[in-house]
Amino acid sequence: MVRKHYVFHGRVQGVGFRITAYQKAIQFHLTGWIRNLSDGTVEACFQGNKEAIEDLIRYMQTIRYIKIEKMEIEEISVLNDEKSFEMKY
Repeated sequence: MVRKHYVFHGRVQGVGFRITAYQKAIQFHLTGWIRNLSDGTVEACFQGNKEAIEDLIRYMQTIRYIKIEKMEIEEISVLNDEKSFEMKY
């Protein structure tokens, strides 16, 4: 199990990025959260199976109306008590 913090840059707000990532995270049994930032980026923490997180990111890169130009990625400490994936506002 891993936990990764992401900041996504590009065409990632106003295109369904958060809801799509939320749905995929649930489907892949990930925990964590996702939110829009005021600078036009999207920030997220995904926790779970490393391959599932990689599959989610690959899927997001295939959606034609989303354009991820850059990702900042940091591996951080696992939160053992986290049980769900949430959309933050």
